[in-house]
Amino acid sequence: MSKLNAKELKSLSQTHIHLRQQFVYVLIMDKQTDAPGSIPESVIGSEFMASYPFDITVHTYSGGNLMITDINDKLLIRVKPCNTTFHNQRVLLDTHDTPIVVLREKNMTEHGRWNVFRGNTNANSDLLFTTKTTHLIQRKTSVDVFLTNKKSCKDDCDFKIKGNWSERNCTIYMGDSSTTIAQMQTAQPLENAKFAGDKFVVRINPNVDYAFVVSLIAIVDAMNCCGIKEKLAVQVLKKGGGVLGEVLAKAIVTAVST
Repeated sequence: MSKLNAKELKSLSQTHIHLRQQFVYVLIMDKQTDAPGSIPESVIGSEFMASYPFDITVHTYSGGNLMITDINDKLLIRVKPCNTTFHNQRVLLDTHDTPIVVLREKNMTEHGRWNVFRGNTNANSDLLFTTKTTHLIQRKTSVDVFLTNKKSCKDDCDFKIKGNWSERNCTIYMGDSSTTIAQMQTAQPLENAKFAGDKFVVRINPNVDYAFVVSLIAIVDAMNCCGIKEKLAVQVLKKGGGVLGEVLAKAIVTAVST
């Protein structure tokens, strides 16, 4: 029997981990049929869902480019900037470079709103969901997600992203509940990785649309890449403080948005 080389051993080890994750999930669900994440959540497409928990790796590059791979370093989705004169935009592409969704920042707003459209369009009929920052001024990440085909009350968010983006520590929740659908964690460096760059791992819960999760990650990444106004406002709050600081911070946000 021939010996396995390092690459084959690595692939075998990762496959073993993946199968073990599925086995543990089956054991848990056999005891807890109503476990968090067991509710199917297809926002973009059921082809991006799995019945078991799995990990994706997000590779981040300059300019808003992202590469999403599975545990075996197989490409799943790419995110590319496609800015126009008046809008910051990102597009999610499948492995054939076919647009999945377009993410477009909404101008003239104070809460960093983004609209997400199916395919490569910005028609209202193709609007899937919108996002906005929970607060006007934020020191940590907090983004509310509203589906076009809402499942909750009009003013309640359907999903929420909370955490600290700079530390790669964010969790996506169902609405304002404690039920998670995905969670970020720092990736362990691997030798001979196919894709270089800063990266982190996202654990996707069962029956959750990972393309939807990737689109939310891309929006938060874009907010931080383009969030000059928020950074300026936070500095004003830190140095000025009080009512005057809040007034100046809001003036900065409004001035830079227009």
